[in-house]
Amino acid sequence: MLDAGDNTKKMTIIVTKGTLDWAYPPFILGTTAAAMDVEVTMFFTFYGLSLLKKDLDLKVSTLGNPAMQMPMGGMHMSMPNILPIIPGVDRMTTTMMKNLIKKKGVASIEDLREAAVEMDVKMIGCQMTMDLFEIGKEDMIDGIEIGGAATWMEEASKSDINLYI
Repeated sequence: MLDAGDNTKKMTIIVTKGTLDWAYPPFILGTTAAAMDVEVTMFFTFYGLSLLKKDLDLKVSTLGNPAMQMPMGGMHMSMPNILPIIPGVDRMTTTMMKNLIKKKGVASIEDLREAAVEMDVKMIGCQMTMDLFEIGKEDMIDGIEIGGAATWMEEASKSDINLYI
């Protein structure tokens, strides 16, 4: 971890979402900040906690996401909110998104998460959420801490940037 001298910039991110599309912003911002010598703490709570699980099976959902558009045939096709009621649509949109990510050379969430670990990004799994959803530390990747809101507050109170994603 960086030496927390007076001039070290710090950032905290509260990660609350666990879908494929919502996994990108915290990991991209966290690893970018760490690459810029910012000391980063990420606090994973509720559905965001699933991003710390060893086995990821991330999906995209069009539900509640009217802005979702996928490039198709030289156009951008909007994904209507009604689609998720059709069996298999979430898996189809997930496959489309993963293919687009691969085609465009975007790093996977697994790669970004591994980069975060290598860059000493402090990742905290929410103890209350783990208890609530009956998730054990053995289900989580190595190198994370377990803590609660007070653990995050301790970091956030010393941070220059606090984000909620």
